[in-house]
Amino acid sequence: MADGAILDGVLTRLVPTTEGDLDLLAQWFASLDFVEHWGGLPISRAEVAEKYVGRRRPRVESFLVLAKSMPVGYAQYWRAGPAEGGIDMVLGPEARGQGLGPDAARVLLAHLGGNLGWRRVTVDPARGNLRAVRAWEKAGFQRVSSEAEDLLMEFRFPKGRLG
Repeated sequence: MADGAILDGVLTRLVPTTEGDLDLLAQWFASLDFVEHWGGLPISRAEVAEKYVGRRRPRVESFLVLAKSMPVGYAQYWRAGPAEGGIDMVLGPEARGQGLGPDAARVLLAHLGGNLGWRRVTVDPARGNLRAVRAWEKAGFQRVSSEAEDLLMEFRFPKGRLG
């Protein structure tokens, strides 16, 4: 699944993570502000290296989210079936509330639907993370289920039209 694509949006650019990003990612994932809605606990450098750098998990593509060439967050997508999967994203506190999240989500959706032929994409923001829920909605996601602590939201590509 590894495609190594650089994805350009209006406000953001997504670039695949590399080993050279480990220091930055380890710093981010050690910050309570950054992981507040990403499990809530700091993540060790070893775990960051294992999960979020490069292509160590074959079904997951990891990206730095850039705004004006500066890294502001992390995004990933993962395949759940032949034409569907999910997105996870977290932006640093200084990057929130500027439209960067919806822009990065739309970039990922265009890639997943237009280039990879996906039909359905899901996200599962924490119910209490209203900013994230609104950002996903702005990107076109709709709530499917709210039974658990996390909401299940989905984006379905229109039949006959991808991306």
